[in-house]
Amino acid sequence: MKTLPIYTYGFDILRKKTKRLTKIDDKIVELVSNMFYTMGKANGIGLAAPQVGLDLALTVIDLTRVEGEEDTKPLTLINPKVKDSHGDIVIEEGCLSIPQIRAEVERPEKVFIEYQDLDLNPQTIELDGMISRVAQHEIDHLNGVLFVDHLSKEVKSDFREQLNLIKKGGIQANYLLAELPKKGKKSSKNYILDRI
Repeated sequence: MKTLPIYTYGFDILRKKTKRLTKIDDKIVELVSNMFYTMGKANGIGLAAPQVGLDLALTVIDLTRVEGEEDTKPLTLINPKVKDSHGDIVIEEGCLSIPQIRAEVERPEKVFIEYQDLDLNPQTIELDGMISRVAQHEIDHLNGVLFVDHLSKEVKSDFREQLNLIKKGGIQANYLLAELPKKGKKSSKNYILDRI
């Protein structure tokens, strides 16, 4: 298993709408394993492909290290879409791509998601509680949306300085972060599996 670097706020990959996966091969299966491994090493509970620099509609979720969620089955969601939602709840969120920032976000309490599994078989799942929250957060990543985008202008402005620091690479985390491009060079827009 391989630890993949986490791409942070400011990288353009985090603002892209991802491409649908139409084929599963050994590289994708290995990627999924590496994403679960990377997420565990970073003490995360959800990780989307853009967060490891890949333009793919793929996310993994594992709550088994969370107290009270030990029996929740880990999920791999390919090409997921929220088809329906009910209720609203406000809960504090954070993100591996936005280290050291946490804020309260309002989201639907229950969601119905259509996705494909690792065999590309269509699936539908109803989620509520914490796994619903995490799935919504990760599906947002696949659409170029970050949790800070859900904050009011006033609240987001409170984090402006920290967000700018993250963008400039002026933060540290207890997990591997992607390196910022060298001065004068733009970050690559060719996010491909060959880099794994």
